[in-house]
Amino acid sequence: MAKQRPKNLNLFTIQFPLPAIISILHRISGVALFLFIPLVLGALKLSLSSAQDFDDLHLFLSSPLMKLLIWGFLSAFIYHFFAGIRHLLMDVHVGDELKSGQLFAKLTMVISIVFILLAGIWIW
Repeated sequence: MAKQRPKNLNLFTIQFPLPAIISILHRISGVALFLFIPLVLGALKLSLSSAQDFDDLHLFLSSPLMKLLIWGFLSAFIYHFFAGIRHLLMDVHVGDELKSGQLFAKLTMVISIVFILLAGIWIW
């Protein structure tokens, strides 16, 4: 008879290791970037249509709420970029062992946070 193993299907009680959290956040940031594409393309179209529309868009994007939205977009991009580099390095077997995987995960978080904060300073 097969041994019955306990099943825990509640994802909120499972302790994920840091590399798994980095990978999950990489997917979430990719979805966020995908959802931002129509907004970015719409703003690009509006900015190229006329000088008056460009000035109106600039005024609209200068509001604090829009600066926060732009910072959110840049944060998702920055995180996705550095986590993507981590995944590319793992594809060539750099940092795919347990100890180096933990180190690269921490490094990805630290570098991402530093660049996200710098982007926030640049925007405000």
